[in-house]
Amino acid sequence: MENVTGKLSAFAADLKIEDLDCKLVSRFKTYLLDAVGCGLHGRSQPWARAVNRFVKAQKGSREATLWRENFRGPCANVALGLGVMIHGFDFDDYHNAKIHPGAPVIPAAFTVGEWKGVSGKDILTAMVAGYETMIRVSLATGPNASRLRGWHLTGTTGTFGAAAAAGRLLGLGGDKMANALGVAGAQSAGLWAFTADGSMTKRFHAGRAAQSGVMAAILVRGGFTGPTSILEAADGGFCRATSDDVDFSLATKDLGARFLSGDTNIKPYSCCASSHSAVDAVLALKREHGFQAAEVEKVVVKTARGVQLQCGFEYQAKGVVQAQMSLQYIVAVTLLENTALLEQFSDAKIADPAVVALAKRVEVAVDPDIDKLYPKRYPNRVEIILRNGQRWETRVDFPKGSVEQPMTFDEVAGKFRSLAGGTMTASEADRIVEAVDGLEKLTDIRDLTQLLA
Repeated sequence: MENVTGKLSAFAADLKIEDLDCKLVSRFKTYLLDAVGCGLHGRSQPWARAVNRFVKAQKGSREATLWRENFRGPCANVALGLGVMIHGFDFDDYHNAKIHPGAPVIPAAFTVGEWKGVSGKDILTAMVAGYETMIRVSLATGPNASRLRGWHLTGTTGTFGAAAAAGRLLGLGGDKMANALGVAGAQSAGLWAFTADGSMTKRFHAGRAAQSGVMAAILVRGGFTGPTSILEAADGGFCRATSDDVDFSLATKDLGARFLSGDTNIKPYSCCASSHSAVDAVLALKREHGFQAAEVEKVVVKTARGVQLQCGFEYQAKGVVQAQMSLQYIVAVTLLENTALLEQFSDAKIADPAVVALAKRVEVAVDPDIDKLYPKRYPNRVEIILRNGQRWETRVDFPKGSVEQPMTFDEVAGKFRSLAGGTMTASEADRIVEAVDGLEKLTDIRDLTQLLA
């Protein structure tokens, strides 16, 4: 059997900044700026506040900065807090491998990088190693099949990405990196039951993955061992344990020659990525035909089977997490307000009787053609039926923010400034944008983390 874990480990351990082209470096700077903005906003949410209280209560060695919390603590614990913050409002980046790579990987890179005082180039290299590892593990696992079994892949595969990023910065060679992936995989977790009652665990999964990966790399650096065939082992290997549709070749195909991490998407809407093409479809139909939400009798969203399971449940206004995952709510609020941003997921809005009533008129059905494409693409087909009998339909395959319709660095900087506005002045935000834009020139990442203290 192919040594999948070993090949990924050697790649992550040996990756150098010279292996990354300018376009990929530029992409990763947008991912980082986006993650910082998401984290600064996510910090204000109740789940992040609860986790950060826990992190600060543990105290410990002053190794890494918990952003805007006036606290420095052990890398692994701070990574937990940062991961929950970045994933704290479902506005963070995503990849079509059905994962949010930034939320587990960037906290691992930043905490260990600050602890060791590494350069901006080292941070970029660690981020690429982490994203690439996490994405390839998810693809090899069969993300759609794993999701249909109830797993949240950001949590389950995020441990591998975080361990690769942390291990790269700690100088783990290929053999030790394999052990780190083994220890990380032994901690993999994340179940999708949170949509049943709108609980907080979705956010927790990303932070826990970041913490687990950092812990794994530090333990291995100190002599701890883990299973070096954690992905492919016949008995208890991660991929087969969490999926019935495993393809190990996807973990190593063109490894080091093609960087799948460059296909990561940035969100323009603060809701589940699988719904974004439906948002764009609703907006396109409204622009073209000029109807109002009050005229709508029924909406049918035609989507993939996995999206129907994940986002097609009956909306019951049980909290922001459920609203951000509900196609019924997302389509309804977009029809009424022409966008799906932070304000559309406030506590008041998600229980607004007008939105809830319209959500009940949204039906989610499976489209066989779309089902065949998902999750390589995230398409949705939306049909609008008016009370007077008129009906229109359109399909969107590539939503705004996707690789095919990308947001520029300046657009991401605008998103960052909007998200960071509640925690810092405009001049402070400008300094962070400037530092991230020139990340490869920083000789010590602490020049950036100090701006986030």
